[in-house]
Amino acid sequence: MGNDALLVVRCQLGEREAFRELVAMWHAPLCRYVRGMVGSAHLADDLAQEAWVAVVRGLPRLRQPERFAPWLFTIARRTVTDHLRQAYKAPETAIEEATTAVADDELSGVLTTMQIEAGLAALPPLEREVLILFHLEDLPLASCAEVFGVPAGTVKSRLHRARRMLRNHLAEKGYEA
Repeated sequence: MGNDALLVVRCQLGEREAFRELVAMWHAPLCRYVRGMVGSAHLADDLAQEAWVAVVRGLPRLRQPERFAPWLFTIARRTVTDHLRQAYKAPETAIEEATTAVADDELSGVLTTMQIEAGLAALPPLEREVLILFHLEDLPLASCAEVFGVPAGTVKSRLHRARRMLRNHLAEKGYEA
């Protein structure tokens, strides 16, 4: 049994310290994923908190503790989707997206984090999401497929399309990708 699974079982047995350890281990990856999807650090913090509330409620019913990571990102995905649905219904309350300025002095062709984030923000949600989960959160292909509820082959094709779209977007902006 892995460390995550052991922490989950300890949480299910009521150990508060185990939950603190689980949050300490997974809060940063969760926030990175949510921020990548919504673009705002403040909104990402709020949505991550909502996701953790859902985790607390659902943790006693998690039957496969070793599947915690895909389960967590599935909850986060639903939280983000619900938020986006509400934002589209009420556009006057939508959060303004931050714009990122790009420095003129490139670091010898290496893309900066800001450039990559700007490129990701330009992608459609499905493509952005698959890149974030697979490349930034290092979720295995099978776990990504579980989060999306699709076969692994579909995730592979989304990854291919997303990489191509990101490369094209960065090339349009004049970055060597």
